[in-house]
Amino acid sequence: MPPPDNQQILKTDLLEDAVRIARAAGTLLKERLQTDFSVHYKGEVDIVTEVDRAAQDLIQDQILQKYPDHGILGEEDLDLHGASGYVWIIDPLDGTTNYAHRFPVFSVSIAVAFEGEALCGVVYNPMSEEIFQSVLGEGASLNACPIRVSGTDRLDRSLLGTGFPYNIRATTDTNLGYFGEFAVRTQGIRRCGSAALDLCFVAAGRLDGFWELNLKPWDIAAGALILREAGGKTTDFTGRPLGLDGSRVLATNGRIHDEMLQVIRGSSGEGQDRD
Repeated sequence: MPPPDNQQILKTDLLEDAVRIARAAGTLLKERLQTDFSVHYKGEVDIVTEVDRAAQDLIQDQILQKYPDHGILGEEDLDLHGASGYVWIIDPLDGTTNYAHRFPVFSVSIAVAFEGEALCGVVYNPMSEEIFQSVLGEGASLNACPIRVSGTDRLDRSLLGTGFPYNIRATTDTNLGYFGEFAVRTQGIRRCGSAALDLCFVAAGRLDGFWELNLKPWDIAAGALILREAGGKTTDFTGRPLGLDGSRVLATNGRIHDEMLQVIRGSSGEGQDRD
């Protein structure tokens, strides 16, 4: 639930700070893209760069300067507990594999939650200078212009987005089966490499739906709020409402949601575990 009025920091103030911090981190990412940075392996495919950590340090420092009693949850082993009930959920570089290969599609994702509910969210693409943002109950925008989900109402006329897990070489829960089922039922599937951007692309009507497995709170917290505020729908693979800890994400314009759920529930394709 939202914080009591006498304790509530204005959601718009939180959003303003989140935008400022995301822009600062995005500037760092853009400036370092063509430099010689180190890459470390957390798994065979799962990697982290020194720029991930530098961006996260920047974000953490700027949050704590103004909100020293807030918690912070971040991708790179960051889990600071605060006393206020507020938690900043951050992905300093969503699209690390792209970044490591100098493929210019990645984002900074920042959400602020209070007791488990996202109050505001920002996803910044520094290469296109697009900043998606939303405040709970106040709609969503792209570079200050309101956005809405698409009007596509048939799966066979839709364009979808998805991604694949970092441990794809070591697990049967790979998403390949679902991918095959959707590939023959849609006009196309895109994989941009940043779940945060995929969610925002659904919010802006560029994609009609998105699904992915094995996601973390920092992957979805900001983008899912932006999508819902743009009129979209988010659930898990069973159709239950999506929480911040949801790992199997289905996000759509709302119009093709039931059709996508039917495909997921009926999929017998090799390459994924069933719920």
